[in-house]
Amino acid sequence: MRATFRTAALVVAVSGGLAACGGGAKPAPGPRIDSTSAPAPAPSPAVGSAPEGVPALPPSKPTGMKIDAAGVDAKKMVDLTVDAATGELGVPNADTDADNPGWWTQGVTPGEKGVSVLVAHFDTRHGPALMKEVEKIKLGDLVEVPREDGRTAKFKIREIEDVNKKDFPTGKVYGATDRPELRLLTCGGEIEDGHRTDNVIFYADLVA
Repeated sequence: MRATFRTAALVVAVSGGLAACGGGAKPAPGPRIDSTSAPAPAPSPAVGSAPEGVPALPPSKPTGMKIDAAGVDAKKMVDLTVDAATGELGVPNADTDADNPGWWTQGVTPGEKGVSVLVAHFDTRHGPALMKEVEKIKLGDLVEVPREDGRTAKFKIREIEDVNKKDFPTGKVYGATDRPELRLLTCGGEIEDGHRTDNVIFYADLVA
């Protein structure tokens, strides 16, 4: 219960989308994502239990991320925190980690009961980044997250949402849940003042 309550308490502090995500002098168009969803999985039998047949994993830090549908195979995971001044979740360093995802360290680790949040760049001022082929990701695709304990948490995408950062669905993304879930955030939309206007959000459930 520790991790679930910790996430629930922190939701009030996370008030917006990603802190920064933008293109270079001649940026490529943002990804064209249709906001869509599949039927949500049936609710767990009781609070505190994982979905039947998919037990939650013990805590273990993520070490990378693989998404076959988008050609993603990162071998590193960056620790991320929330900016106390803005309430926005940080992103991997654009200069050194444009091709590495990041993990919100104040949430649960991927596969634990609760919401684990990962962030990756679509592009930076240096050009295309890790999520450059985000448009290829569809409902039902897998996001695989290797962990320090040698296990790989596998999540199936059930919803894709493209929203303006001003309308970021904080409660929906960070809210407490009694099942192991993943949120993967990247950027989309046009560039204004050097940054993408939108967040593309993938909601996924642990399947293995």
